[in-house]
Formats: sequence, structure tokens, C-alpha cells
Amino acid sequence: MCQKRVNDMKTSKTALNLTEGRPVKLILLFAIPVFLGNLFQICYSLVDTKIVGSILGETALAAVGSVSVLYTLLTGFFNGLSLGFSVVTARFYGSGEERKLKENVAGAIVLGYLTAAVIITGVAVFLRPILTLLNVPPEQLDLSLSYITLLVWGMFVTLAYNLCANTLRAIGDSITPLIFLVIAAFTNVGLDYLFILVFHMGVRGAAVATLVSQMLSVVLCLIRIRQGFPILHIKKEHFVFSRSRILSLYESGLSMGLMSSLVNFGTLVLQSGINQLGTNIIVAHTAARKVCEIWGLPVSVLGSSMATYCGQNYGAGRYDRIRQGIRSVLLLGGVWDGIVFVLAHTVSPYLIRFITSSDNAEILYWGTTYLRVDMSFLFICLFIIILRNCMQGFGDYKTPILSSAIELVGKLVFTFVFVRLFGYWGIIWTEPVIWFLMVIPLIVQTLRNPIVRKQKQE
Repeated sequence: MCQKRVNDMKTSKTALNLTEGRPVKLILLFAIPVFLGNLFQICYSLVDTKIVGSILGETALAAVGSVSVLYTLLTGFFNGLSLGFSVVTARFYGSGEERKLKENVAGAIVLGYLTAAVIITGVAVFLRPILTLLNVPPEQLDLSLSYITLLVWGMFVTLAYNLCANTLRAIGDSITPLIFLVIAAFTNVGLDYLFILVFHMGVRGAAVATLVSQMLSVVLCLIRIRQGFPILHIKKEHFVFSRSRILSLYESGLSMGLMSSLVNFGTLVLQSGINQLGTNIIVAHTAARKVCEIWGLPVSVLGSSMATYCGQNYGAGRYDRIRQGIRSVLLLGGVWDGIVFVLAHTVSPYLIRFITSSDNAEILYWGTTYLRVDMSFLFICLFIIILRNCMQGFGDYKTPILSSAIELVGKLVFTFVFVRLFGYWGIIWTEPVIWFLMVIPLIVQTLRNPIVRKQKQE
């Protein structure tokens, strides 16, 4: 069976076997395409923001920014769900169990879409009340609703891409998703101008452009899987469901989905506090978060890459490689955090001005202040992201959820207490304080875990 897996892997030069070779080199080879793909994804989100702000004005930009966190919440959940499914797939790939791998992929498709049907329908039905709870300003409500409604229903397309991309990454191919994301990014830019400038569709045009470009990437991924990855060809006989398989998929998928959701739901609650502070604060925070997404991307990618890396090596029983990988990515992430610290204290005002297309002094001040304070503590976030993704890879699902629950509770407290007392300063200090609390259980459990502590390979 192991030889069969190796032969299948050789059908594509883009796939990596993460259980053999120098860990740091393999992790970088795997992570760099993931990073570039996510960067392009953020860039075409940034293009939406830039075009909406420069063409449609600050009110339209605030309307998009006030609900973008809801979109991030849903996207994060479905990406986490599919990533969790793919971690199980990576274990079967590492152990060479092809039949179970295919049954796992089939199960991921069915469970993913059943879950999506329930969540997306529920959110769509109660979308207006949700925006009201988010304290979206009345003058922006209709614009926000027209924008987010399309994106909510488009989550079915988003899930399809995430299932394809994360399954490919589970067997070591991070290049194919990159290629198709690049194509989608350039398509999105062109469609933004077409729908907003030519067809005058307003903020809905930005949403439509995003969905069409995502749909293109899904079609391209499916064609590529069909032509180049026989190990992922699913047939009717692979749709076999047992209690143990469903529990295994949901244990991993919901763990990562909930981990992301708790984080993003906390941010959603925080956004409701931000939305009460006025249009200038909303615009400043929207721009600052876009910069944070880009600066935090290398750390985030190293984390998601470690979930796959640990999954494959856990399946292969290579615990020594798991320990080597953790040490390597913490060192790499630490170097990047130092670079971000310098950038935050030098170029922040120019980035905020570029994204918002505004010279408003209040917007520039608060956006810059947020970046300088929060990015000074990014090193804590490094440990959080790396450790909890590694835990998912080797089967510890409870500790990452506990850490994310701490974040949710912390953001609830800050929103309903400190934001009212200190205004936007309460928002600025929320994440550094909460990061410190979140990292404690992760470090303690990592040091106690026998996979990390064991000195000799099993």
C-alpha cells in the first residue's frame, strides 16, 4: 500500500511527501505556494476595498467594512472545516491507506455540504437582524445588506474551493491551488472594474466579482484533479459511511472550524463595538485589519502548513520529525515578527492612506496607532497559531478550542466593558491582552504532550 501511495504521488511533480527529507526545507517548499495563494486572496479582497473606497466613497467603504467580519467568520469556519477534514486525509496519505483516503474525501464532501446547507440557510434567513445586532449604522444598512447577502449564498462556492484546495494540500500539493488562485485574483480585479465602473452595480458588483472568480478557481481545480491526481478520484463505492468515520471527520473538521469560528465570532462581537464609534473609526479599523491580514499571513500559513505536516508524519509514526518541524517554524516565524515590528513603526501611515484613499487625519491616526500597538505583540500570536495547528495535526482537538474560547470570552468582555469606557483604545488593547491569556494553555499542553516530549522516535 505504501508503494502504491508513492507511485500515485509520482503522477504529479507538484506533490510533496512530507514524511521524508529535511523538515525545514519541506515545510518551506509546501508553505511558500500556500503563502502566495493566500496573499493573492487577500490582495483581491484589498482590491475590492480600494476600488469601493476610491470610486464609491467612504460611506460605501464603511458599509463593506462593517459587515466584512461576518464574511470572514463564515469563510474561516468553512476553511477550518475543510482543513480539519484534510488533516485526517493527510494521516491516511502518510500511512499509505489509499482506500480509506478516498472514503475520507467522499465523506468530507457530503458532511461539508450538509453542514453548509444548515448554516448558510440559517444565516441568510436572519441576515437583517444579524446586521442590526452588529450595530451597522442605519444609513449604511441597505448597502451592507446588498453586499453581504450575495457573499453569504456564495459560501457554497467558497466551500467547494476550500475542499479542493485543502485536499490537494493534504497529499502534499500546494502549487495547484496557488496557480488557480492567481488566475482568480486577476479575474477578480478585471470584474471589479467591469461590474462597478461599467455596469454601475455599486457594492454588489464587488461581491459578484468575488463569487465569479472563486467559481472559476473551483472549476480549474476539479479539472486538474481529474487529469493529474488518480489518488483523489472518488467513485460511488467510496461513499461508505460508518459511525467511526463520521465521528473522525467531524471531530477534526468541527474542531478546526469551531477554533476559527470562536476567533472570528469574537472579532464579530468586537466589530459591533467598533460600529458604534463612527464612520472614521470603522474605515480606519477596516484598513488596519487589511494590513494585519497581510503581515500576519506568513505566520498563519506556517500554522496551516504544520497541520498538514504533522498529520502526514503522525500517520507515518514519525514523531521525531514533528518535533523538528515545530522548532523550525517557531524560529522562522520569530524572524518574520521582527520584520513586522519594524514595518509597523515606519510605513503604517502610508499603508492606511493608500488603502482608504483618504487624507482624513483621524482615520490615519487611529489606523496607524492600531498597527503600531498590536503588531508589537505579534510574537505571542506566533506561538498560538503554530502550536494549535500542530495539535490538530496530531489529534489534540480540545486544547485549541479552549484557547479560542478564551479569545471569545475576552472579546465579549472588552466589547461590553472596556470599549464603552475607553473607546477605540479599548479595541486596540483587546488582542495583545487576550493573546497572552490564550497562549498559556497551549504552551502548558505542548510541554506535557508525549509526542513533543519524547526523545526517541517510536
